[in-house]
Amino acid sequence: MTIDKNQQMHEGVELSLKFLLPLLAAIIAISPLAIDLYLPAMPILAEKFSTSISVVENSLSIYLLGYALGLLFFGPLADKFSRRKLIILGISGFLIATILLTFSQNIEQFLLLRFIQAFISSAATVVVPGTIREYYGKNIAKGLSYVSMIMMLAPMIAPSIGSVLLVAHSWQLIFWGLAAYSLVILLLAIRYLPEAKSKRNNEGVSFLGRYKIVLSHKKARLDLITSMMISLAFFAYITTIPFVYMSVFKLSEFAFSTLFAINVLALITAHFINTRLVVRKGSRAMLHSGLFVAVLTSTGLVVVTYFNLPLQYTIAMVLPLMGSISMVAVNSDALVLLEFSEQSGTATAVIGTLRFGIGALAGPILAYFYNSTAMPFALLMWGAIFIVLVCQLVLYFTKQ
Repeated sequence: MTIDKNQQMHEGVELSLKFLLPLLAAIIAISPLAIDLYLPAMPILAEKFSTSISVVENSLSIYLLGYALGLLFFGPLADKFSRRKLIILGISGFLIATILLTFSQNIEQFLLLRFIQAFISSAATVVVPGTIREYYGKNIAKGLSYVSMIMMLAPMIAPSIGSVLLVAHSWQLIFWGLAAYSLVILLLAIRYLPEAKSKRNNEGVSFLGRYKIVLSHKKARLDLITSMMISLAFFAYITTIPFVYMSVFKLSEFAFSTLFAINVLALITAHFINTRLVVRKGSRAMLHSGLFVAVLTSTGLVVVTYFNLPLQYTIAMVLPLMGSISMVAVNSDALVLLEFSEQSGTATAVIGTLRFGIGALAGPILAYFYNSTAMPFALLMWGAIFIVLVCQLVLYFTKQ
C-alpha cells in the first residue's frame, strides 16, 4: 500500500511538472498581452480622453517604466519570500488594476493605472526564471526556451484579438478580456502552482546586498552585457522593421504583417532547436552557435543594405538573424541564472531592467542617425552583435 501511495504521489508530481511550463508561460504572457492587446484601441482612447494619440502612446512607455521599476523592487524579495505568494500577489494586483482601467475617466487616471498594472505584475513574472531554474537545474535554457516558445504566441495574436473585442463592443471590453485571462491564470496558479523546494540560505543578505552580489560577479557581468546588447539588437528590429518593410521597400500592411509573423516563427523555431540540443551541447555552446550565425547574417544585412539589393536579400538575412538573436538571448540569460542559485530573483530583475533600459535607447539612437534608409538599423544590429562577440571572446580567452 505504501509503495502504491508513493507511486501515485510521484505520478502526481510528474503531472504537475508537465503542466508547470505552460502555466509559467501563461504568467509571463500577461505583460505582452497587456502591451499589445489594446493597440488597436489607441485612437478611440485618445478621442475618449480628449487628448492626442501621442499621449495615449506614452502609456506604453509608462507601462515599461512601471514594469522595470517593479522588477527592481520585487527581484530581491523573490529571493527571500515565497515565490508562489508573489505570483498570486502579482496576478491579483494586475487583475484589480485591469478592472479599474475600464472605469478611467481621464487620461491621467488611465496612465496611473497602467503604471500600477505593470509594477504589480512584475511580482509574478520576476519569479518565473527562478522557478524554471529550480526544476531544470543546469538545463535551465531548455525550460526557458519552452516557456519563450509558448509565450511568443501572445504578441502574435494579441492585436487581432484586441481588434475583434473593439469591434464587438468597446475599448473597455479589451481590458475586461484581459482581466478574465488574468483571473483564469490566478485560479490555476492557486490550484496547481507548487511552492519552491529549495531552501534559502541567504535570508541575512540585505536588499541592496543582493544586487551587489549579482553585479560584482565578474563572469556573470559579461553574460549580462551579452544579454543587454542582444536585447538592443532585438529592440532595434522591433522599432525599425515597419519602416524598413513599408517605407523603404514599399510593402503593404498585409505583406508586412505576413513577414512579421514569419519572423516570429523564426524565433519560435530557434527556441525549439535550442530545446532539442541544449541538454547535450550546453548553454555556452548553443550561445556560441547562435552568435556565429548572428555575426554572419548581421554582416550580410549591412552588405545587402549598402548595395541596395532587392527585398529578398534582406529577408534572407533577417530571418536567420532573428532566430540566432533569440538563441543567444535565452542561453545568456540561462548562464547568468546558473551563477545565482540563491539570488535568481535579483538576477532576473537585473536582466530585465538592463534589457528594457537598453531597449528604450534603440528608438532615440535610430532617430538620431535617421537618413531615410535602412542603414542605421543594419549598423546598430551589427554593432550590438559585435559587442556581444567581444564579450564572449573575453570570456573564452580568460578561461584558457
